[in-house]
Amino acid sequence: MNQLHRRDLVSGLLGERDDNLLVVAGLGSSCWDVSNAGDRPENFYVWGAMGGATMIGFGVAKAQPEKRVLVITGDGDMLMGMGSFASIANDPVTNLAVLVLDNSAYGETGGQPTHTTGATDLAGIAKASGIATTATITKESELDELKELTLQAPGPVVVVAKIIHEPLKFDLPSNNGPYLKDRFRVALMGDAIA
Repeated sequence: MNQLHRRDLVSGLLGERDDNLLVVAGLGSSCWDVSNAGDRPENFYVWGAMGGATMIGFGVAKAQPEKRVLVITGDGDMLMGMGSFASIANDPVTNLAVLVLDNSAYGETGGQPTHTTGATDLAGIAKASGIATTATITKESELDELKELTLQAPGPVVVVAKIIHEPLKFDLPSNNGPYLKDRFRVALMGDAIA
C-alpha cells in the first residue's frame, strides 16, 4: 500500500542539496515537486517529453562525471522509457540515480491506473536489466535509505517510492525550453560557449 506523500518526500530529499547535485525532473508532477523543493539552475525540467527523463539524466551523468545526477520521474514516464534501464545497465555510470515516484496512476491524463497497480515491478525490471542497486520504499522509516541510495551510493541506482495518488497545488517552473537549457548549461559550464 502506498503511504508516502510525494511533495514531502521530494522536499525532504532535496532540502539540503548542494551545487554538486544535478536534478532532471520528468514530466508533470515530478517537475512541480522539484520546483516546489526549490527552483535552481541545476534543475532541468523535462516537461512534456514522456519517457525521456531517464535517458536525459543518463546523458548528463556521462557528460558530467564529477557531479551527482538524480532523475526524479513518475511511473507513467518510466513505463514509457523502460528501455533506458537496459541502456544504463550496459554502459553504467557511478554518478547516476533514478527515483521513480510511483502512484500507480497517469496523473497528467486523469489518473488512469498504470501497470504498476498490478504485477509490474519497476525496481524488479531495473534489476533484471542489469542495474545492481535497486530498491522499493513504501514507508517513512525508509527515507534515510532513500537518501543514502539516491544521493550517495555508487550508481547506477534505481529506487521506486510508492506514493499516494493525491491532487496537489501546481508549483510550475518555467516551461521555456531554450531558457531552461541555457540556464542549465550555464550552471554547469559557465557563460563560455564551447
